[in-house]
Parts: sequence; C-alpha cells; structure tokens
Amino acid sequence: MDQVLLSIPYLVAAVLFILSLKGLSSQETARRGNLYGVIGMAIALAATLTAHAITGQGLIYVFVAVLVGAAVGSVLAARVAMTSMPELVALLHSFVGAAAVLVGYASFFQPHGDTPVGQAIHLGEIFLAVWIGAITFTGSVVAFLKLRGTLSGSPLLLPGRHLLNLAAVVVSLLLAVMFVAHWGPDPLLLLLVATAIALAVGVHLVAAIGGADMPVVVSLLNSYSGWTAAAAGFMLSNDLLIVTGALVGASGAILSYIMCRAMNRSILSVVFGGFGAAPTGESASCELTEAGQVRETMADEVAQELLAAQSVVIVPGYGMAVARAQHAVHDMAMLLKKKGAEVRFAIHPVAGRLPGHMNVLLAEASVPYDIVLEMDEINGDLPETDIVLVIGANDIVNPSALTDPGSPIAGMPVLEVWKAQRVVMLKRGRASGYAGVDNPLFYYDNTRMLFGDAHDTMTRLVSELSA
Repeated sequence: MDQVLLSIPYLVAAVLFILSLKGLSSQETARRGNLYGVIGMAIALAATLTAHAITGQGLIYVFVAVLVGAAVGSVLAARVAMTSMPELVALLHSFVGAAAVLVGYASFFQPHGDTPVGQAIHLGEIFLAVWIGAITFTGSVVAFLKLRGTLSGSPLLLPGRHLLNLAAVVVSLLLAVMFVAHWGPDPLLLLLVATAIALAVGVHLVAAIGGADMPVVVSLLNSYSGWTAAAAGFMLSNDLLIVTGALVGASGAILSYIMCRAMNRSILSVVFGGFGAAPTGESASCELTEAGQVRETMADEVAQELLAAQSVVIVPGYGMAVARAQHAVHDMAMLLKKKGAEVRFAIHPVAGRLPGHMNVLLAEASVPYDIVLEMDEINGDLPETDIVLVIGANDIVNPSALTDPGSPIAGMPVLEVWKAQRVVMLKRGRASGYAGVDNPLFYYDNTRMLFGDAHDTMTRLVSELSA
C-alpha cells in the first residue's frame, strides 16, 4: 500500500482511538468507547499488514500470533475477577514494555539509515525505546506482584535510594551518547548494559512505592507504556503508533496528576517518596492507644437504623471487591430507595487498587450512575447524613489525615464520614488498611463495627430489610 494511502486508515484509526478515550471517561459511554477502540485497532492492524505486503509463511506466522493472542485475551477477560483487575492491568503494561525492548533489539540488527545523521537518530530512537520499555516491563511486573500480594505492599527504602536512581540516569545518558556516537565498546554491549540498568531502575522505582499510592502507580505505568509505544513508533517510522502512544501516555499522565491532586501529593513524591513507610514523628497509632473501646454491632441493629434513616451514604472500598459484595450492595440500596430513603454512593479517587475500580464494580452491579458521587461532591452533605456504611474501606475515611500531622497520610483529602450521625464500618477485622496506617475512626463514639465477610453481611442486611 502506498504511504499516502496508508495514512487514510491510520487517520481513521487515530480518530477512533480519541473517541475511545473520550468514551471511557464516564460509565455511561464506556461500552461505546471500548467498541471504538476495538474497531480502530482492527483497522490499524489490517492496514499495517496490507502496507507491508506480508505474504506466504510470514502471513501465516502473523495470523497464528494474532489468533493465539486473541484467544488468551478472551479467556483472561472472561475469567478474571474484578478483584484481580488491577494486577491484570499492570501485567498488560509489562507486555508493552517487553515488546518495545524486543522490537528495539530487532531494529538494532537492521540498517540504521543512509547518512551519519540518520544513523544517529535511529540509534537514539532504539536506545530510548529499549530504556523506557525495560523500566516499564520490570516496574509493571513488580506492581503486579505487589497488587497480587506476592510482594509486600510496604515500600522498600534502600539507603541513598535517590542517589542510586540519579546515578543510574547519569550512567544511562553516558551510555546513550557512546551508543549513538559509536564510542568505546561494541554498541550491542552498551545497549545490553543500558537495558540491565533500566530493568533494575524499574524494579527499584516501584518497589519503593507502597500502600495507598498503588492506584497512582498503575496509572503512571499506563503512561509509561504509552510513551514506550510512542518511542517504538519513532523507531519503526509508524505514525499511528506515535499518535496512539502519545494519547495513552498523555492521558495516563493527566490521570496520575488528577489522582495526586486528590491525595494532596505530587507525582514526584509518589515516585520517590516511599508512601506508606513508618512515620518518624508521632503517628495516628498514639491516638489509637489512647482511644476508647471498639463498639461492635449486629446486622439486625444496623437494619433497624437503616430503616429509620432518611439519608444513607455508602462508601465502597477494596473489601467490597474482595468479597464480591457489589450485587448485594445494589439490592440493599434499591430496597432503601423503595422505602423512601435517599441513598447515594461516595467514591474516593484512590478507592481500590485501580483508578475507577469502585465505579466499575458498581456499574457491573447496575447501580444507577446518578447516585454515584465523587468525594468533592458529597463531603459537604455528610454532616446532614443519618448513616454512612463504609464497606471494606479504611485509608480513604481515616480522620488522622486531617488531624494528625505525624501520620503518613497527613494532608490527604478523605471522605469525612465521621461527621454523619452514625458510621457503620463493615470489616473482617480491626487491621489497618493497605497503606498500613491505623484508623482512629474505629473508636469514635458514633462509629459501630460490623465484623464479617462483606458479602455475607450485606446479604443478611438485605434479608432483614426485606422482612
């Protein structure tokens, strides 16, 4: 296919990708956005295969690879639980990084350009794609292991870690100059050393991040994978890959920025700060040791309070996802609405382990979109709320973020549920949240703890309300 003609399907695919991102910005249009993305990818793949005139045995290899990948993707999409979605997304990001590294090495063994300037530019593109891809690959693998629970969620804070990162970047820049200018050892050896350094940097960066920052990390890795794809696009002279990579990279960066603002943190503090480490000063644990007793309640008591309430707010967290309680939560909310209560859901930007995790769960359970509100939309209404149900959430409702300057989450905006008349926290036990920060809300006078599996507890509440 002529290069000019190829630009037409690429342009159509790029427009569809833009529409896909726009559609994915809200629950109402997410299905349509996914469809646009699928159609755009099909057009891009068909145009690319046609342009390169792949025939015979090569075409067979391509179709076998496409079929195998489609089969694996279909099985994963059908079988993955919503609780496993964050680690699956992180793992998919690692594939992008690995692909960029492999394509970079394949391009290295191809002709590098007709002129010295062209050769230097192409080698620079190869080095950049391999370096970013290697960081994305190992960083995503570490994030996958952390989210899966194989590695601890606590940050790994090595002595002088910032100097180590700086030294790795300086050495990589020196290797890049030597690689492009053909100085020193064999260029392949330089590329291998730079790849090893980038792989180590990816491990170190994500291992140093812990706790409540993991949703931001997933978003950042999404951005990294986009920039990796864009770098590969320059390396392969593929305009669509450049555009698509830039779209993904920019959207991931913007989302990360929005989430960091919601946490009152900067992206640099997320990447280098080791959030979730033990604080050096007085912490919220001091407040806990001096507080009163936990007040436990039972499902029938909570059901009576819900029946008497005029305004109910439900705060979902990762515990709801683990217990797969979203359908029972939907049933309870609809029962309360039928009985005349105002029922709304409060979503914190970093609830769960993935950006938008709770929104996806509630959409899966057919919770109406108009009663699902963001933190800024509902915090002002909490003082007039009769009862708040906190289902498996902890860090996002922790008052020490506002009251304890020594807390690791000090300054982080939270859902101020303690201002409601009654707070009922559904938890398996009294353990701290994913960030490892104690929660004094457990001991507040208006807080009641309803212990047990969230699905079983919500099912009992539905039964009580129905009766």
